[in-house]
Amino acid sequence: MIRIFTPAVLLRLEGATVFGVALALYLDAGFSVPAFLLLVLVPDLSMVPYLFGRRIGAISYNLGHLEAWPLILGAVGAIEGEPTLVQVALIWLAHIGIDRAVGLGFKYEEANFQDTHLGRV
Repeated sequence: MIRIFTPAVLLRLEGATVFGVALALYLDAGFSVPAFLLLVLVPDLSMVPYLFGRRIGAISYNLGHLEAWPLILGAVGAIEGEPTLVQVALIWLAHIGIDRAVGLGFKYEEANFQDTHLGRV
């Protein structure tokens, strides 16, 4: 029997939704597509601390891929009328969403990079 409503599947669907909504809002706002393509992988710079060990790498990666930060940034940008903050927030959210959709989840400090809260990549 195929189980399609497992937590991992639901989290991946949620990630795809976050990506789709962030991208739709980005395009609707008329933000630059080349800027999106240029900046969408910037959150992966949070992997660099893995060079110094699993613990610091996992902490840095997880903080860089926490949806709370771009949500806060986007809210501040919207409230303050700063479209650049909204633009960056939407790119960041889209990145996190696509990562989740393909199964790249939060990392465990004691595990290999491929072991995530969504399962093994």
